[in-house]
Amino acid sequence: MNLDRIDARILDLVQKNNRLTSEAIGEQVGLSATACQRRLKRLRSERIIEADVSIVSTKAVGRPIQMIVFVTLERERADIIDRFKKDIKASPEIATGFYITGEADFLLYITARSMEDYEQFTRQFFYKNTNIKSVKTMVVVDRVKVGFGVPVEDSVED
Repeated sequence: MNLDRIDARILDLVQKNNRLTSEAIGEQVGLSATACQRRLKRLRSERIIEADVSIVSTKAVGRPIQMIVFVTLERERADIIDRFKKDIKASPEIATGFYITGEADFLLYITARSMEDYEQFTRQFFYKNTNIKSVKTMVVVDRVKVGFGVPVEDSVED
C-alpha cells in the first residue's frame, strides 16, 4: 500500500485521537468529510488501521497491578508456538503479547486485581503448561507511556 502525505497526516491524527470526526480530520488535512471517510475506509479495509481502541485506566477498572512477563518455551516447535499464541489470545488477563527474539520467546503485558490474583493466574496459565521452560515477571511501577502509535511520515511517497 502506498501512502501519501494526507494518508500519513490522517493516520497521525487518528493514532492520537480515534474519536475525531471526519469533519475535524478534514479541516486539519484539507479534505472534505466525505473524502476523509473514503480514505479512512480504505485504510481500514487494507488493514493499515488494524483497530480503533480506547486506552482504559487499569486502576479505574480494578486491575491496578501490571506486569511485564518474559516467557521462554522448552522447545521452539511451530505447533507449540502456535498453541501458546492461541492461549495468549484467549486470555483476558493478557492485554498485549509479543512473539520475540532474544533470551525469551514471548513478552506479555498482564493486568491483575492483586498480587494474589496474579499468583492464581500464573498457576493456571504458566505452571500447568508443560511447554514453558521459564517465566520472568517484572512489576510495573508507573505506566509512563502507553499506546501503539507509530511514526508514518517516513513511509509516504513523495
